[in-house]
Amino acid sequence: MNELPREIRGVMIPVSGTRVLLPNATVAEVITFATPEPVAGAPAWLLGRIRWRGWRVPLVSFSALAGYGTGEGALHARVAVLKALGGHPKLPFLAMLTQGFPRLTTLTPDLLMPTGDGHALPPGVREEVLLRDDLAVIPDMPVLEDLVAEALAAAA
Repeated sequence: MNELPREIRGVMIPVSGTRVLLPNATVAEVITFATPEPVAGAPAWLLGRIRWRGWRVPLVSFSALAGYGTGEGALHARVAVLKALGGHPKLPFLAMLTQGFPRLTTLTPDLLMPTGDGHALPPGVREEVLLRDDLAVIPDMPVLEDLVAEALAAAA
């Protein structure tokens, strides 16, 4: 019988107002912020498209989408390019604006606790968790990818 791994590598991505927790395997690369190419008619959380390795990757402000804040500045901004797993043929990657460098962390079942306070979760958030002493959110990647795909289709 195959056992599930006891621990996995995760990445804590600092965004305005919170931290986003993702499996390390989801992050393709962290790059320097460059001004994105605007997408006409896109929602405010879709900042535009950036060029990365021959792709035009949509850049998302997760903080603006989920309502954690919009005070993101370019001073310490980076971009985390994420592998999209939702099966949208024109969306193999998406990018998330970060405030500084993501931090690697080891995740085990006893270190990760849902906050479970019962309030409604913001758009794009699957779970709010406590990892050691850090509050973080786990994004709902399929929902996030669907929102980006819908926004791009509406703007086309």
